[in-house]
Amino acid sequence: MQLVVARIGRAHGIRGEVTVEVRTDEPELRLAPGAVLATDPASAGPLTIETGRVHSGRLLLRFEGVRDRTAAEALRNTLLIAEVDPEELPEEEDEYYDHQLIDLDVVTEDGTEVGRITEISHLPSQDLFVVERPDGSEVYVPFVSEIVTEIDLEEQRAVIAPPPGLIDDRAEIASSRDGDA
Repeated sequence: MQLVVARIGRAHGIRGEVTVEVRTDEPELRLAPGAVLATDPASAGPLTIETGRVHSGRLLLRFEGVRDRTAAEALRNTLLIAEVDPEELPEEEDEYYDHQLIDLDVVTEDGTEVGRITEISHLPSQDLFVVERPDGSEVYVPFVSEIVTEIDLEEQRAVIAPPPGLIDDRAEIASSRDGDA
């Protein structure tokens, strides 16, 4: 199975290094020197990582055969794709790969059907499940333990305890003026 693990950004310096936007929780495994990665577009690769280092909080990579700024800049916006065994699991017990979560059925704790996970949106503060409802509309569910109470890969479902207003229009509105007269 192929997973996107990074997107190449701008060139850094004049010796062929590039910045990368990391899209994996395991960059030390997926983006290590010697790793051979497929690319999108395919015509840019495959690329073999020669060196990697962190500079000012950003990961910089150099690929075999890319020796100058011009060659590095030509790779900008290329996606780096790793071949991953579909049976491979993340190291931490409560971590999941996106491909494990896509297409899970989403139900509330009382068994009410909410929909199906169609996408995982990785935001700086947290991840969100994009859930397609039976009527075709979408709802966004924060992937936090207070809301997503169980992931059952064998049953292919995610159980949620949504706060009022997350998946319905019945939000509870609290006001400091309630009861004041």
